Amino acid sequence: MPERDGVLVLGGAGVDHVVQVPQLPLPLADSIHSTVHTRAGQTGDFVALGLHALGLPTTHLDVIGDDPEGNLVRELHDRQGIPFHSIITPQGTKRSVNLVDPHGRRLSLYDSSRGAGGVTFPPDLLATLAGRARHAHVSITEPCAEAIPALAAAGLTISTDLHDWDGADDYHRAFAERADIVFLSTANLTDPEAAMRSLAGPRVVVAMAGAQGGYVLADDRIRPYGPATPPGEVRDTNGAGDAFVAGFLLGRLTGEPLDRCLRFGAIAGAHACTVPATRVDPIDRATLTGRL
Repeated sequence: MPERDGVLVLGGAGVDHVVQVPQLPLPLADSIHSTVHTRAGQTGDFVALGLHALGLPTTHLDVIGDDPEGNLVRELHDRQGIPFHSIITPQGTKRSVNLVDPHGRRLSLYDSSRGAGGVTFPPDLLATLAGRARHAHVSITEPCAEAIPALAAAGLTISTDLHDWDGADDYHRAFAERADIVFLSTANLTDPEAAMRSLAGPRVVVAMAGAQGGYVLADDRIRPYGPATPPGEVRDTNGAGDAFVAGFLLGRLTGEPLDRCLRFGAIAGAHACTVPATRVDPIDRATLTGRL
């Protein structure tokens, strides 16, 4: 039986069209001159890239299309040496348009016509991949929610990222209820503490607030954690939260205390902010520990 030492990333594969804009919000105009860069890389891709760069054996599974965007996703994983298992959907590969201003702030527009379209993960394949992993990070994309009971039954610990959850949407809550570690952004939360406590239980909840750091709920106590200073100019915040997740999970899966896990996450997220959309450059373990 293979040793269970890896991480299975479920869902979140797709393509971003990154548009550099002069400001956000955009002024009302008929036309604006900008640069556009198309690249593979959405939340699951970035988490997988981050974990792999940090030395954790990582496998990625998702539903994508038999289309040019799907080819970009496969090529990204091939170049980085990350095993990627794809299930084909006729609806096509997930895609978005990300508007990024000169300060690295972003606005993401997701194509709601793209999705799983009723396609699910084959139970035998899911069981095989789960049997090789010790932890699963589950994206909030279809059809990942349906796979969570099988992951839990296989004995994996589970994490998920609710992203810009509003504190009420039941779709997001369904992912959190089965997770051991829940990440989320404070962007849409009017009362972060209440939202975090509504997810409480035996789990750890991390609410990320970007350059302000964030909050962590553990052992029924909420406390702030500090940010890390980016090691260069902030170029693009796309993927910073996913890099935080990868850094935190490195600490968690190697037995580090909670404060050190949070520091790993903050350093990895700060590094990601300095990487422009035209590059793939997740932080490696030696660099991360050197910046502690």
